Amino acid sequence: MRFLTDRKRAVGLGSAKTGTAHFWAMKVSSVALLFLVPLFVFTFGSMLGQPHEEVVAYFARPFPAIVAALTMVVGFMHFKDGVQVLIEDYVHGTMQKVLIILMICLCYAAAATGLFALARIAL
Repeated sequence: MRFLTDRKRAVGLGSAKTGTAHFWAMKVSSVALLFLVPLFVFTFGSMLGQPHEEVVAYFARPFPAIVAALTMVVGFMHFKDGVQVLIEDYVHGTMQKVLIILMICLCYAAAATGLFALARIAL
């Protein structure tokens, strides 16, 4: 019978070396969203219920269009990182890889679709 301490069992296993990158990406994007979401609410909220022509003219201006674009991109990237961490924690094996790839593709597709729609409105 071998008596190994917890430290001895862990020696040589190493770390995944990606936890810090995810942590900082989530912190930076959450701080960015802390400023972007209220800006988006005030810029987008003033256009709710307005006629189509006014909304198109409003989002043709640079500030509302940039705020909406940044909010979409940073929001989807924050969502991507958060869901990836959840999948890594709770799903294992091949399904983990499949779900992470699927989720990353879905987030990039949604961000691209949102930016395309905004570009169509703004231009």
